[in-house]
Amino acid sequence: MKPEAILVLPHLLVQNANAISSPLTHGFPSITAFLGLMWALERKLAPDDIPLHLQAVGVISHHHQEQVTQQGYVRTFNLTRNPVSQKEKLAAFEEGKPAALVEEGRIHLDSGRNLRSRRAAALVEEGRIHLDITLVFAVAEKRMAGGPPRLVQGGEAQMQEWASAAGAILSQMRVAGGTLLPSRPALGKRVQPWMAVLPEDHEARAEQFRWWRRQWLPGFALVEQAHLLSERLAKLRETNPDATLLDAWLHAARWNYEPVLPKEGETAPADWADPLRGKGSGWTVPIPVGYAALSPRHLAGTVDNARNMGTPLRFVESVYSLGRWISPHRLSQPEELWWRAEIDEVKGLYRCRNAYVPAPTDPDENADWDEDDDSYD
Repeated sequence: MKPEAILVLPHLLVQNANAISSPLTHGFPSITAFLGLMWALERKLAPDDIPLHLQAVGVISHHHQEQVTQQGYVRTFNLTRNPVSQKEKLAAFEEGKPAALVEEGRIHLDSGRNLRSRRAAALVEEGRIHLDITLVFAVAEKRMAGGPPRLVQGGEAQMQEWASAAGAILSQMRVAGGTLLPSRPALGKRVQPWMAVLPEDHEARAEQFRWWRRQWLPGFALVEQAHLLSERLAKLRETNPDATLLDAWLHAARWNYEPVLPKEGETAPADWADPLRGKGSGWTVPIPVGYAALSPRHLAGTVDNARNMGTPLRFVESVYSLGRWISPHRLSQPEELWWRAEIDEVKGLYRCRNAYVPAPTDPDENADWDEDDDSYD
C-alpha cells in the first residue's frame, strides 16, 4: 500500500530521552525507538476510530542537549543516585534504618552510631538527552469495504481533526523513553500537528515537498549511508587485506588524522586532516539500524520473565550501519526521509531501511560553512 498522506508532529520537546542507542553508540535515540513509537501510536489510534495506517517515520532534530559532563575529550553521563531494590529498602525499614542509596557499588546503612557497609549491585548507567524533534509519518487510510476514501484533496478539516487527535494521544506516551513537554507557540514556528495529501504525480510531489521541508529548518534529518561502509572497507583493504566490516565501521566512527603534504611548489608546512572526511562530506555517524537473531523463535510463554508472555520471543543483537545528518533542504522526495521496517525471518534480520541516495553531482551550496561543526545545531 502506497503512502497517501503525511502526518507531521512538529517541534516535540522530549525530556530525558534515552541517549544510549546501542551497546556501542550514544548521542541520539536509536531509529528503532521511533519505529516502535509509530506502531504504538497506530494501535492507540484504533480505539478512537481513526483509520490511519502509519507506514514509515522520518526524524528531524532541531536541537539536542545530551546530559553529559565533558573534560577534554572524555564525556561522562550525568547520573543520579537511584534507590536500591524494593526488597533491600524494606529490609532497611524493618531494621529502623533509612532507605539506602547505591553509590560506587556499595550500600551504606546508617545504624545511628555505627556505619557498616555491604556489597550491592553497581549503579545502573543511564544516558539521557533533551530533544526538540519533528516526526514525519507516511500515512495510508484503512478503508471500509465500499466506503469512500477520506484522504483526498478537500478533506482538510477531517485530516486536521485526525492530526490533532494523534498529537493529543502522543502527548501521553513516551518518546524514546523520554517525556513530552508542551510545545510553546513561537513566531514563525508551526508547532501544531497537521496532515496533507501526497500528490500522485512525482513532479507535483517533489514541488509540494519543497514547501513542506522549509518548515523543518533549521534542523538535521537522519538518513542512512550504508554505501559508505563498503567504500570505507575497500579503502582499508588497500593497505590491510584482512580488514573486516567491523574495522571499517570503527574507522568511520572516529577521526583519523593524517599529515597532508603541501602541493608541489608550495612551501607551507604539512597540515593534519582526515582524508576521508573532507569539507562538504557531511556529519557521518555510526548508528544501530535493527537486530539480528541469536536464537530460534520461542513460543509465547515458554521463556520465563519475558516482557509479554503472550508474544513469541527471540534473542537478538544489534545491527549497525552508518548514518548521516543532513539539512532537510537537501532532500527532494519524502521517501528519502522515511525509515521503514524490513523483516527477513529466514535470515533472522529485523532491519530499518531508508531510501536516501545522494545525488551524484550534489554541489556544495555552502562551501564556506563546515557541515562537521555541530555548534549550528
